[in-house]
Amino acid sequence: MRLTSLLFVPADSAKKFEKAKGVGADGLILDLEDSVAPPNKAAARETLSGWIDASNGERDWSFWVRVNPLDSGMTADDLKAVVRPGLDGIVLPKSNGGQDVATLSFMIDPLEAAAGMPKGHVKILVVATETAAAMFNLASYAPAHPRLAALTWGAEDLGTVVGATSNKEPDGNWTQPYQLARSLCLFAAANAGVQALDTLYADFRNPEGLEASCRVSRRDGFTGRLAIHPDQVAGIRRAFAPSEEDVALARRIVAAFDGNPGLGTIGLDGKMYDIPHLKQARRTLASVG
Repeated sequence: MRLTSLLFVPADSAKKFEKAKGVGADGLILDLEDSVAPPNKAAARETLSGWIDASNGERDWSFWVRVNPLDSGMTADDLKAVVRPGLDGIVLPKSNGGQDVATLSFMIDPLEAAAGMPKGHVKILVVATETAAAMFNLASYAPAHPRLAALTWGAEDLGTVVGATSNKEPDGNWTQPYQLARSLCLFAAANAGVQALDTLYADFRNPEGLEASCRVSRRDGFTGRLAIHPDQVAGIRRAFAPSEEDVALARRIVAAFDGNPGLGTIGLDGKMYDIPHLKQARRTLASVG
């Protein structure tokens, strides 16, 4: 499942949902957590159920729902409303570790079966760094649960937990604790063999800053990014797409190794490429089909 760009949409805004469907995101995350005030959650669930039913057909984006955290007492009601044909995945916020994925999957199992959906169809995307305990349990996502599709990270809730007055330096870069959270999430996703998605870029009126930040994300190993505004989707997709030069070099590296299967190192244009370069070249080609 391609998850280069995932756009958050409040689950109680029909206007924003209609706009989001046409912006080219790989997936939409209809949010029942932070975007919906507590008094409005029941109505949002009912509305969202109808949207999932109406979207159960041909579309070029995957349908995700961010439910309320497992300790909120609302997760079961959220799942009852949204696990139905047309749903592709659940976003789990404030996860403390791999056991929370297993718990969520256990809750999904009977609902999925009752809806006549194939077992395991509903995938899980975890926001893996929003609690203090989570930071000590990132290795617990491996081996990956069959439903686990990706890990992402968040800074705002983590900052609240530790009592930080800010999570950014004056130049806009993350402070050290959040650089650590970002890095550990990336390594945890690689350890589990799932996709790593970088967190939101809050300044949606700064497209140049977004694309520069996304290029850094791609360089570091992230495979995609969350978006908070429809205008961010195109920039994310551009920044994460390999250039024509990247694709051409990847093809040459793969072809060179295919033509010399007994070699572990290949020379091209005065540079040496080994097996890690071959793996990365194959990832690049896979990303463009």
